[in-house]
Amino acid sequence: MEWQLQDAKNQFSEVVRRARSDGPQIVTLRGERAAIVLSAQDYDALVRDRPTLVDHLLTGPAWDDDLAEAVTARAKAPSREPAF
Repeated sequence: MEWQLQDAKNQFSEVVRRARSDGPQIVTLRGERAAIVLSAQDYDALVRDRPTLVDHLLTGPAWDDDLAEAVTARAKAPSREPAF
């Protein structure tokens, strides 16, 4: 169901009840979709199998030995003296 923002604010308990029983509820602002109210169950289903940032970083390209050595050498190099 689609709710105008003012109606959704005034009947928020009903919006939540319907999200739980009937599925996602659309909230509009000046005739345009502004938000979707989901039940916790629907939200959990959406994010359940989504990879985390850590998963994404760990599945990135492998570093070759030359790159790893260059990064290590750069980290160990002394920093420059500031010029005043």
